[in-house]
Amino acid sequence: MADEEIIKELFSLQDIKYRDFQVKLIPGSSKETMIGVRTPFLKSFAKRLCKKESFDLCEKFLHSLPHKYFDENQLHAFIISEQKDFNICINLVEVFLPYVDNWATCDQLLPKVFKKNKKELLPYIYRWLDSEPVHTYMVRFALGMLMHHFLDEDFLPEYLELACAASTRSEEYYVRMMVAWYFATALAKQWEASLPYIQNKRLDSWTHNKTIQKAVESFRITPEQKDLLKKLK
Repeated sequence: MADEEIIKELFSLQDIKYRDFQVKLIPGSSKETMIGVRTPFLKSFAKRLCKKESFDLCEKFLHSLPHKYFDENQLHAFIISEQKDFNICINLVEVFLPYVDNWATCDQLLPKVFKKNKKELLPYIYRWLDSEPVHTYMVRFALGMLMHHFLDEDFLPEYLELACAASTRSEEYYVRMMVAWYFATALAKQWEASLPYIQNKRLDSWTHNKTIQKAVESFRITPEQKDLLKKLK
């Protein structure tokens, strides 16, 4: 019943043109598995479901995996991202991650509570990176968490090594693209520590060049740094 109520609400928010556009962007999706709800409406719906009066419906939905529709997975990610208790949130992430099957849902899963619980989050990141067999979006999510939470005051050089290892452990496009994104961001925030990975060509060739491309496109990289990076292709 929970799924039926929520799916009915999602279809009431359907935008056919947006659905047809999204289908082209999400590998493996189809018009049969995508409703076509715009992100602002999904986020608003997620916040409504997180309120006390909708608790039972929300809880049932979170445990009715796997979902049929892409939009359900997006909604699921937004609901988790709203959770204020770290233990509840991380448990929901652990249950949901094995079902994440596309880059969009993976990248929309951004729990706000993680920012205040980085020490508790770190062991999970290590475990997700070592998933066996390698789960593309579990690894991508772990890299995203490293990028969002551990490139500033909580940065350690060893985290660069974790990201580097991920690029050699998986040949999946969506893993290597995230590694490139991670290192391009690292070059902007931790230049001295991350540059040797580019100078010494520690990444596979494709990820190496993609990292340089993304870094050169960044407004956070100085013109002098960009000139150096261009020479390292």
